[in-house]
Amino acid sequence: MSQTNKLKIFNDPIYGFITIPNTLVYDLIQHPYFQRLRRISQMGLSYLVYPGANHTRFHHALGAMHMMQKAVEVLRFKGVAISKEEENALYVAILLHDIGHGPFSHAMEHSIVEEVNHETISLLFMNKLNQEFDGQLSLAIKIFKGEYHRKFMLQLISSQLDMDRMDYLKRDSFYSGVAEGNINSDRLIQMMNVNQDVLVMEEKAIYSIEKFLMARRLMYWQVYLHKTSLVAELTLTKALQRAKELHSKGIDVTCSRPLKYFMEHKISLENFSDIDLDTFAQLDDFDIISALKEWQYHDDYILSTLSKMIINRDLSKIKLNSEKFPVEVLQEMSNRFAKAQNISLQEVKYFIFKGKIKNQAYSKEAEPIRIFKKDSTIEDVVEASDQLNLKALSKPVTKYFICFPKLLEEN
Repeated sequence: MSQTNKLKIFNDPIYGFITIPNTLVYDLIQHPYFQRLRRISQMGLSYLVYPGANHTRFHHALGAMHMMQKAVEVLRFKGVAISKEEENALYVAILLHDIGHGPFSHAMEHSIVEEVNHETISLLFMNKLNQEFDGQLSLAIKIFKGEYHRKFMLQLISSQLDMDRMDYLKRDSFYSGVAEGNINSDRLIQMMNVNQDVLVMEEKAIYSIEKFLMARRLMYWQVYLHKTSLVAELTLTKALQRAKELHSKGIDVTCSRPLKYFMEHKISLENFSDIDLDTFAQLDDFDIISALKEWQYHDDYILSTLSKMIINRDLSKIKLNSEKFPVEVLQEMSNRFAKAQNISLQEVKYFIFKGKIKNQAYSKEAEPIRIFKKDSTIEDVVEASDQLNLKALSKPVTKYFICFPKLLEEN
């Protein structure tokens, strides 16, 4: 790690110049754990739908930190006491909030590292870095875990109106070209305040919050849950699961050393060691893409077919419905495909499967967005709003899907 500390600036296409606030943040950014985020795509395989969506978790983490700098500045201006130590902790916590993401984000969580989610791995990384940095991350970790007495600090990092969402909606909208997600983050931050150590929004922010929640809903349907992105991620998950299955049977599956490590080891939170963490830190999107390029020539029909589907963007058909698909439909398709490809019904499950997706822009069960009214009372944004559509946004919408090879439809 470089011994030279500099207060550098980054030129960001969305916010302009982002300033590194201190030498600790600079050293964390320079650390190999954080530099890995340059090689982790922010939106997984969404670039197969939106060609511009090639930005990284590194971009997003810096953007979220920039949002946090603005929030601290606004809250201090409004008389909220935030010490230098608390300020630094907020910057560190938001900077590292996504450091535990694996290649292509969520696909890894359901295939190679099955039992440990990215939030948990982020915390493991933070604890390891805290050892390396002689305890300088202790307060950041305390805030991140929700153990700090000033509740609004966690809300700035993780809530229904946090700096994470402020950045990713605006950033993902910009890079995908989906204008509906472009929120007014400056206005939202300017309207923030703290009442009894809880984050509140001033009453005049209500229309900006409605726009924010609507943008979130539209971005989920148009981008994050776009059916082509969905089927691509599910296909990748299936390819990784097949590779792991073949490896467990003693069949050679060529891939990089860190990827092979996770094929050979079943990792749970209880046995997640420093070696596991350091090996995970070497995994990125390039390991997966290079593996898929290799696997498309594998002798195993399932692995090679799944790999080709992603590499060549020749994906399965996916149908969405508001009602569950009848089991008979799945069985009939499975029997036809098994017969046509001469594979077992167990193997067909890699190609024909169903599931569901849920979109809920605002949850009334989770930490609410609190509106601080002119008479000093506090109300949930849904109750404070005169818009009926905000009540609708708080209701979860579930859609069911079925994936199957295109040739079944052609036949």
